[in-house]
Amino acid sequence: MDSMSRLARFAWFVLAYNIGVILWGAYVRASGSGAGCGSHWPLCNGEILPRSPTVGTLIEFSHRVTSGLALVLVIVLLAWTRRRSRPGDPARTGAWWTVVFMVTEALVGAGLVLFRLVADNATMARAMFMAVHLVNTFLLIASLTLTAYWLSGGPAMAVTRRLRAGLLALAAIGILLIGTSGAVAALGDTLFPSTSIGAGLSADFSATSHLLIRLRVLHPALAIGIGLAVLGGALRLGGIDPTLTSRARLVAGLIVVQLAAGLINVVRLAPVWLQMVHLLLADAVWIAFVLLAAGALRRGAVAMPAAAFRMRAEGTVRS
Repeated sequence: MDSMSRLARFAWFVLAYNIGVILWGAYVRASGSGAGCGSHWPLCNGEILPRSPTVGTLIEFSHRVTSGLALVLVIVLLAWTRRRSRPGDPARTGAWWTVVFMVTEALVGAGLVLFRLVADNATMARAMFMAVHLVNTFLLIASLTLTAYWLSGGPAMAVTRRLRAGLLALAAIGILLIGTSGAVAALGDTLFPSTSIGAGLSADFSATSHLLIRLRVLHPALAIGIGLAVLGGALRLGGIDPTLTSRARLVAGLIVVQLAAGLINVVRLAPVWLQMVHLLLADAVWIAFVLLAAGALRRGAVAMPAAAFRMRAEGTVRS
């Protein structure tokens, strides 16, 4: 195995590792362990290594340790990519953005701790921080995905078709909206757990409920509406460009599974393990979409002429 192949495998590993760190961070929030190290950062309760730690402290401290290792890994990825790639290689840009979003990820996490927006804090400031945290996390995942993709031989991207690029940008924004609403909904489920589906729905539409509870209904509405729109757009894109068919089907399939998982999450009253599965699927949808967009905007991509597309569609119908 040559050095570039090893580098590409390392990049995919770093992506997988960061997904694990993200899921563990969700467990920190869902288990109420965000205040396990008090309001201290980067120290834990004012100490480098906590003495006589509680379970919450161990959970929060382990998340900080794994997050710190994630930062080291992306720095190594950047250094290795710069060493093995040529100037102008898109993987270099991707690796740089990975480090940038990893640093901002750490700063947002530090802000949650220092401003005490953890544990049972139910303010809208915490909800906004959670939304920003989710967006930054998705941008970090996108940077890691593209870096690994380019190091694996994926072609560079170029915006030669503005309509396609614009529609993909709208789809990306839509997925981010679903994600941010999901982060707020998960916070509401953690702080204000429902005892039954009926009680939860009643609280969602009650004018006297906390705002975080009333905001929960936005997530399924956005997920269904935007999710189905992205699903349809992906399949249409796969039909226009045969080289993207498998990626488009993957995006569509993951969206269907994610919607089903969301329904089960509501029925089961959002247990912690199912929240983590739901987040894992959200990450998978995002990664698949990023790879689909990278292929759709690849340099040198040529659109299928309308006449050829109609002939292809007619041939499919006849067969």
